[in-house]
Amino acid sequence: MTRLLRVLLAGLFLWALTSVAFVSPVSAATSQVAMQNYAFSPASLTVHVGDTVTWTQHDTAPHNVVTTSAPVAISGPQLSQGQTWSYTFSQAGTYSYYCTVHPDMRAQVVVLAAATPAQHPVQQAPVAPVTSKPHATAAHPATSTPATAASTGAAAAPVTATTGGVPSAGAPTQVVAQQAATTTSSPTLDPMLLVAGVVTAVAVFCLLLLGSRQRQ
Repeated sequence: MTRLLRVLLAGLFLWALTSVAFVSPVSAATSQVAMQNYAFSPASLTVHVGDTVTWTQHDTAPHNVVTTSAPVAISGPQLSQGQTWSYTFSQAGTYSYYCTVHPDMRAQVVVLAAATPAQHPVQQAPVAPVTSKPHATAAHPATSTPATAASTGAAAAPVTATTGGVPSAGAPTQVVAQQAATTTSSPTLDPMLLVAGVVTAVAVFCLLLLGSRQRQ
């Protein structure tokens, strides 16, 4: 009974480790193209950069995949009935191809660029106008300079001395607050991680319980 319990606990522990290791597997997208009835099906396929296309041969006659116009030349092997061939696209563009054995078999694969995360627009806060008060201008009354009529015989023109303050011509400052909208994703607890933790805790508890019984 003790040996069976140990084997069961070891199995649960290994299962927990396997669940944690493969909780989020990363797999690339794969599309299928059939070579059947002397035609490619589908005749037009749209994928993204990094995706893989697999051709499966269903006819008795051999077929292959050779590009006629493409960003990158592709030349696949001749496939017999039941065989497959895969190609991963690493460059965007339109790949037109045909079968060299049967030139009437023609198709194309449109490869789009990898999707990029959407950028949030930057919002600008309204600009508050800054006004400057002009300095007060002090006007002095005009004073006339006494003329020496006796020496010149003509009246002197009044001289007006006016002084005024020059307002500062500083340009109004503008304060622009840019608020970048950021998307924060709150972390979520994976159910598989929770199950693995519970299983590990139960296994440790059972091992401790078993050890205490053996000591008694």
